[in-house]
Amino acid sequence: MNILMAYDGSEPGLTRLLATPELDWIPHQHVHLLAILPMPSGLFLGEGYVPGEVLEDDRVRAQSLLDEGVSRLRERGFDAEGVLAAGEPIEEICRMAIRLGSGLIVVRHPQRQSFAARWWKGWVGASLLEHAPCAILIGVDRHA
Repeated sequence: MNILMAYDGSEPGLTRLLATPELDWIPHQHVHLLAILPMPSGLFLGEGYVPGEVLEDDRVRAQSLLDEGVSRLRERGFDAEGVLAAGEPIEEICRMAIRLGSGLIVVRHPQRQSFAARWWKGWVGASLLEHAPCAILIGVDRHA
């Protein structure tokens, strides 16, 4: 089975996803770890200029976290590789799941009002349930 694990590109998002208890019992087969960077809407104000170095800094930071996540999954026995994307989470998750022929999508749902919670509750939660091309495993973090 091809498994797609997705998170919001942040360190807390990665930490919560990798702490999902179900990872101990899902098949330790091929995993793609997908980090999704949000589009920096605040930077599009004014003359529409987005400083390239700001975006590049975010990408470099997210890639470093993604590489760490892949290493941690490999240490746990998964055949893992990372993918970095930017855009709307649902579109990116579903596009990647279709492209990879994933049989399972794994996400983590923190129950708090942080950016990660809004990432999930705002449009990701309901839309992923409606649009996912395969099974979904949602780890719920009741202590976040």
